Amino acid sequence: MQAVHLLSELEKVTEYWSPQVVGQVNDQYIKVAKLKGQLAWHQHDNEDELFYIVKGRLVIEYEDSKVELNEGAFHVVPKGNMHNPVADEECWIALIETITTKHTGNVITDKTKSIEEQLGTLP
Repeated sequence: MQAVHLLSELEKVTEYWSPQVVGQVNDQYIKVAKLKGQLAWHQHDNEDELFYIVKGRLVIEYEDSKVELNEGAFHVVPKGNMHNPVADEECWIALIETITTKHTGNVITDKTKSIEEQLGTLP
């Protein structure tokens, strides 16, 4: 048993849009990532995902609206909703996602990371 410090884990992240698993609670992974630019329009048919903003600002675009998140805020993207995360400047986040959640959901892009790639820094 050990404590995990989110800022320390985020400092280790060197690539944008490359979530790293830093913990697990039951069937949920806790991940950290640095974001800049946009990921891709996608959805997760069977899983919700929680975005918590550690540093910076993130906009979650939906087909008919958007949610603006600043440091300290979190937002849950409900399953089945087409969305696109956008960070104009570098943004540090924590994610909570079911272990079955695919990085870019129903689409594959050059930024898509497998769960094996995301498990690289699990303490």
